[in-house]
Amino acid sequence: MATAHHRERILSRPIEEEMRESFLDYSMSVIVQRALPDVRDGLKPVHRRILYAMHELGLQPDRGYKKSATVVGDVLGKYHPHGDSAVYEDFSLRYPLVDGQGNFGSIDGDSAAAYRYTEARLASVATQLLEEIEQETVDFTDNFDGRLQEPVVLPGRIPNLLVNGSSGIAVGMSTNIPPHNLREVAAAVKQLAIDPDCTVDDLMRHLPGPDFPTGGFIVGREGIEDMYRGGRGRIVMRARVVKEALRGGKSQLVVTELPYATSKSKIINQIVDLTRKGRADEIADLRDESDRDGLRLVVELKRGADAGKVLKTLYKRTYLQTTFGAIMLALDHGQPRELDVKRILQFYLDHRIEVVQRRSRFQLEKAEAERHVVEGLLAALDHIDEVIRIIRGSRDRPEASEKLQDRFGLSEIQADAILNMRLGKLTRLEAGELKARLEELRATIAELREILGSDERQIEVVLEELNDVVKAHGDERRTVILDDTTEEVQEVHEGVADEDVVVTVSHEGFVKRIPMHLYRRRVSSGKALAGMEKFEDDYIEQIFVARTQGWILAFTEGGHCHFLQVLELPESGRASRGQSIYSLLPGADRKDRIVALVPVEDLEAEDRVLVFLSEGGQVKRTALGDFSNPRSAGVIAAGVQDGDRILNVVLSDGKAEVMLLSRDGRAIRFNERDVPVQGRTARGVRGMGLGKGGAVVGMLLLRREAGVLTVSEDGLGKRTPASDFPRQKRGGQGTLVGSGGSHAPIVAALEVTEADEVMAISAGGTVTRVPARSIPLQGRRTSGKRIVEVKKGDRLVKVTRTADRGRQKSGMPDPDTPDTDGPTNVSGPESDGGEEGQLDLLGAE
Repeated sequence: MATAHHRERILSRPIEEEMRESFLDYSMSVIVQRALPDVRDGLKPVHRRILYAMHELGLQPDRGYKKSATVVGDVLGKYHPHGDSAVYEDFSLRYPLVDGQGNFGSIDGDSAAAYRYTEARLASVATQLLEEIEQETVDFTDNFDGRLQEPVVLPGRIPNLLVNGSSGIAVGMSTNIPPHNLREVAAAVKQLAIDPDCTVDDLMRHLPGPDFPTGGFIVGREGIEDMYRGGRGRIVMRARVVKEALRGGKSQLVVTELPYATSKSKIINQIVDLTRKGRADEIADLRDESDRDGLRLVVELKRGADAGKVLKTLYKRTYLQTTFGAIMLALDHGQPRELDVKRILQFYLDHRIEVVQRRSRFQLEKAEAERHVVEGLLAALDHIDEVIRIIRGSRDRPEASEKLQDRFGLSEIQADAILNMRLGKLTRLEAGELKARLEELRATIAELREILGSDERQIEVVLEELNDVVKAHGDERRTVILDDTTEEVQEVHEGVADEDVVVTVSHEGFVKRIPMHLYRRRVSSGKALAGMEKFEDDYIEQIFVARTQGWILAFTEGGHCHFLQVLELPESGRASRGQSIYSLLPGADRKDRIVALVPVEDLEAEDRVLVFLSEGGQVKRTALGDFSNPRSAGVIAAGVQDGDRILNVVLSDGKAEVMLLSRDGRAIRFNERDVPVQGRTARGVRGMGLGKGGAVVGMLLLRREAGVLTVSEDGLGKRTPASDFPRQKRGGQGTLVGSGGSHAPIVAALEVTEADEVMAISAGGTVTRVPARSIPLQGRRTSGKRIVEVKKGDRLVKVTRTADRGRQKSGMPDPDTPDTDGPTNVSGPESDGGEEGQLDLLGAE
């Protein structure tokens, strides 16, 4: 019976509904409980909990510091069980809410010390957010385990959302609100309170734009207006740079203020890279002279250098000029809303009016209760002899209370107050003080009733309190807003982090970069990667991952190498195929076709070599350091014999075995070290002997005793143990891979394990993911079985792993690998080459 009863409680429902509801619940949890600020107090839940916990601990500005670990432990144990990284973090604010003592990080991007070493207390301005929280000014709710109560929102005397800004990423939405000047925001609040029908233009007369704690400049007002009117805008930030004259006709540029949220050390590295790459030849020296008195980054120029030209280059190529993408998204009673500036100010004003109303009601009830007691005490003093006689003649306290109520018309509360009165209260002086207190209470009650009965009076109180806050904490604007002019504004690179991006290259040579999160979304949905269905006779031919701050080496079939920064690639969506690679490389000749693009993070890496393969079977290795001096016109990368051409170039650590495959199904395997390291102009040595009309289609580098996956363009595939391919001396004709002649040409070969997953891409852009374990394990001489259904008129052009499990065994560095939902097959620029570094197109023309 128990089993039957248990089965009755199992509800069947479609998994789509369960997934939809569960994900929506999770999304709203992240949105409401973690990532987005409340429009009223401008705080995320974790920050609100930190301030409230510090308030409960008594960490007031006029008291001593306490260890940050105390605060972290209190917040985690009572209110925020989501990990200490969210609790203990350095959030740089225009008006800091926490007064820290110790190492809390630096402008160079250094992280804070562990919380057991630092100390903290509330900053003075933070008390304005918590003021009168005990007076029922805000609602409270249960904490995560129901033991305690925590505030839903803080009273917030300061308009914190605009004053300190906020940033956060939720599920499907994000917020990025810049900080502002307290005086200017307060003036805008006053304008709105006085004239509720005012326009955004009226508010902008008081609130011209953001005011960043790091100072600097804002270039142009269009982005500010877009943000204030529609909730979104692109604000161009620029460092403060002054020109200083030196002896001998030389000059130097001195950076004294940086754009908001940029790292000084990152900018230094960018300038160094520019000079090393020959893009800032007029810079003679770079020094960091910053000290406790402030920032001072000195860029010394060569004699006769054009300072204006250099500065424009620095603005264009470094984070001395960057963009703040403003999204004014906040929670309105738990609902995320994208707001213009007027609505944000109105929400703050409404919240403060509600706080004043609730506080006034609380204080009124308290004052009326005290007045009631004082009136009872004064009545007792007027008849003190009779009061004493009644008390002495009573059997117990309840009887005395009842007799006092009957005799003098008192309430139970008044009678209890008389019974609790000390003998010291019977003096004339005490009686006078009670009468004075009664008059004071009556005046307070009248004032509170006036406030509660008048909307105008409530607004007046809000503005008076805000004015007091401005007097105590207001300061001058730090960021200067410049008018947007053609001469001043150069092309601005977004503040792109050094992170992985997916680079796609089409058959016609169109290239673009895609943010990793967008690429994951497309692959998981099975959509065409780059919308290539729009472009007749074009399809995706290469896909690889590169670092945004890295390089791409473009090798041509004629043996030339051209240099391209990853950041110079266009960032495009699915509907665009990007920009022609030749238009991005002015020194490239379209007649000399580009055949390989190699992502590289460090051109001077000493432990990397480039392995070259020609269609005629020639191979050679050249040290990567030979390509460490980029030139706009490119450099010679390899010598090429007449009638031959470079087919592929891959990056290696020099510890692999090379496997070459021919189009007619032959393979040869030999040690990479059998190929000598030669200079850039060398032609190389024979890697594979070919018959008349034969051609090599590609190579892969083996580092593990794993399976070798071969796939033909009609979708047939098989896994063959690497041990089935005998080691040979380079230069031979190799051994058979398939049954020979009866199957479509080979297009790809990968090194896989059963834990891997492969992704097959067709010329039409269709993506198919196949677990490696589902592909049959067969010998070298078999043709394989159908692993991908290829539509009529389509063909496979690329196959690669989507889970690289063997990197640790290979001894190669393990870069930050994306989640397994995405294309983890492709390593970063420090790839170990072959199919891992470039997803070699073995035979796709």
